Amino acid sequence: MLGSIAGFWISMVIAVMACFGIAGAVIAGSSDSKSNKIEKGSVLYLNLSGTMRDRNQSLDFMQIMRGEDIDSDALIDILDAIAAAADDQRISGIYIKAEGSAQGMASREEIVNALEQFKKSGKWICAYADSYPQGDYLISSLADEVVLNPLGHVDVHGVATQIPFFKELFDKLGVKMQIVRVGTFKSAVEPFMGTTMSEASRMMNQVMVDSLWNYMSGTIAANREVSVATVNQWADSLLAFTPARVAQASGVVTRLLYQRQMEDLLREKLDLDHEDELPLVTPSELLANTTRNYANKAHIAVLFAEGDIVDSGEGGIVGDKMTPEIISLADNDNVNALLLRVNSGGGSAFASEQIWEAVEYFKSKDKPVYVSMGDYAASGGYYISCGADKIFADRTTLTGSIGVFGMVPDFSGLVTDKIGVHFSTVESNPNATFPSVMTGMTAEQHAIMQRSVEEMYDVFTRRVADGRGMTQDSVKAIAEGRVWVGSQALNLGLVDEIGGLKEALADLAEYVDLDPDRVVYYPEVSDQWLNQLVLEARRNAGTQGISIDADAVNILRMLNALRTQNPVQARMEAVEIR
Repeated sequence: MLGSIAGFWISMVIAVMACFGIAGAVIAGSSDSKSNKIEKGSVLYLNLSGTMRDRNQSLDFMQIMRGEDIDSDALIDILDAIAAAADDQRISGIYIKAEGSAQGMASREEIVNALEQFKKSGKWICAYADSYPQGDYLISSLADEVVLNPLGHVDVHGVATQIPFFKELFDKLGVKMQIVRVGTFKSAVEPFMGTTMSEASRMMNQVMVDSLWNYMSGTIAANREVSVATVNQWADSLLAFTPARVAQASGVVTRLLYQRQMEDLLREKLDLDHEDELPLVTPSELLANTTRNYANKAHIAVLFAEGDIVDSGEGGIVGDKMTPEIISLADNDNVNALLLRVNSGGGSAFASEQIWEAVEYFKSKDKPVYVSMGDYAASGGYYISCGADKIFADRTTLTGSIGVFGMVPDFSGLVTDKIGVHFSTVESNPNATFPSVMTGMTAEQHAIMQRSVEEMYDVFTRRVADGRGMTQDSVKAIAEGRVWVGSQALNLGLVDEIGGLKEALADLAEYVDLDPDRVVYYPEVSDQWLNQLVLEARRNAGTQGISIDADAVNILRMLNALRTQNPVQARMEAVEIR
């Protein structure tokens, strides 16, 4: 009887798995068949929405169920698709639908550069939005037709950054942040030290936002064939609250159309009838037929390092995973060179050192290492980059922030004084419990931690000096935790060339005498078939995950990280460009 029951349930499990497998195969097959049916006169469809990553990573089951990263194209897919569309005779043009994407300035810069190259093919670009957020408008501004809903608006307001300060809150709660740092401009700890920016931090941030706005306003002005003064006038006049007809009269947009009228405009450009379906092709559909697997042949490895640098765990740049990945690539005879794509504001100083050493190991195999910096490659992000043979950065990349800090919270004022929880400690030695979040540091412990941070700073600046061919004193003169944009970093010798991921790849391919198409992206991304099935089902159903205010999420993530992060950090402050 027990055997029969067991057999029944095993059969049921196998049957269910078979059904899912068949469904997954059908999904994959339908996707492949659609890519095979791309016909002449098709349009590459770029949907600017959601959070854009450099490269989409594997999602676990719960991330999919929460609706994370459902419909966002990765930056690398968009760049590859734009380049492919320029040469693909089946593609007549590009249609940009701006719906509010979340991405950094440098990522947008790379898309703008890719679209500028596309226009040299003689093909058209059209953009449409119910309302244009500023970042999406930057990308859309170079379109031949920039179309706006008659009741929509265009938001051009300039560049700003806002940093929350928590000291007064922590004082009320009885929480004390015990901080040591090296670098006048190492302002990542300032939110826990005061209630406003220091003069050094304010000066640094002012230079940063001015540099970013100079790029943005200059690009928009060139694309819309107006002066930079005119773009500044748009920003100062609260353009987002200006009627659409005024935006059209000012040259901000070219037409005012509803969505259905926009679709008719596209049909007109394609010589289609009103009832014909628009032949829109997504980046993944276009690339399905052009991507080739060179893993077992000589190739360039493009390794994506995106997010916070942490010692271990899941998500971000995980030291105990990234380090063996680089070592494995170094030992792989099919890998001729490494392009490390860095998009990080830093994190654990210890993990940064391990990754730096792995890059040195790769170079010891007589294989070149290039770095392509994304939106951020600062502090720990610069640490893991500085040893590269050649560094590329976008003009708007935020980099530098060469500095180190240590921070240990003291919750005794909250837990003991306010809540009434007391601790009794028995120690074999005076520092047996250090660091502890339930007791304050002694003067001796503070001095030892300060010395540790200074030693780490000395190692950091020495790594930069060796990697960049500079003296350590000259590195320290431009370090101090100061953040630079890519164009400034070039003049300071922190980077070698201005250019994006594709430019860095082309340069490296020429250096190692390989076709730039002979590329394999790492780490390997392989969603489980069940996850793929659920993801496709969510996409088809159009369901969304739980939405929480972004500012609240960022604050909660930062506070949560205080509990678990390595006490010694090479990290820049979290900067959100608004």
